[in-house]
Amino acid sequence: MKQPLIRTIYLYLFTLIGLVLITIGSVNLINLGLKRFIFTKADQELNYNLKPSFPMTIDGRAATEEDFISAVEKCQEKCDLTSEQKQQIASWLKDYKIWQEQEKQFDYLAQQRQREFSLALALIIVGLPLYLYHWSTIKRETKD
Repeated sequence: MKQPLIRTIYLYLFTLIGLVLITIGSVNLINLGLKRFIFTKADQELNYNLKPSFPMTIDGRAATEEDFISAVEKCQEKCDLTSEQKQQIASWLKDYKIWQEQEKQFDYLAQQRQREFSLALALIIVGLPLYLYHWSTIKRETKD
């Protein structure tokens, strides 16, 4: 029995969509593999975390992170601050040091690679059954 035109269009369209998803996912996986094993410097900039400069100068040169922390600690001792302000500075210094430690352990490159891998895998997982089901339906119906 001849199938309606709309059904044929639907089957071929969703087969094509499944094939496109598989292709995009596969290309992303191949790209990720090439960047990981062959072109190892292709995404090197993801590991470079530029720290912002501090808005102060010491002896005509730009202040470093250590200079800034030192100035805050000295001001905490010498400046005319309330006990609440001193408490806030101490809390900020503690939080900042915790953040520094966490920042050292964070790997931006690994995070990006895992994000790319999960996206590529999701595209393949969705596209493969979509393609296989609709293509097998087309083959079965054209066989009859």
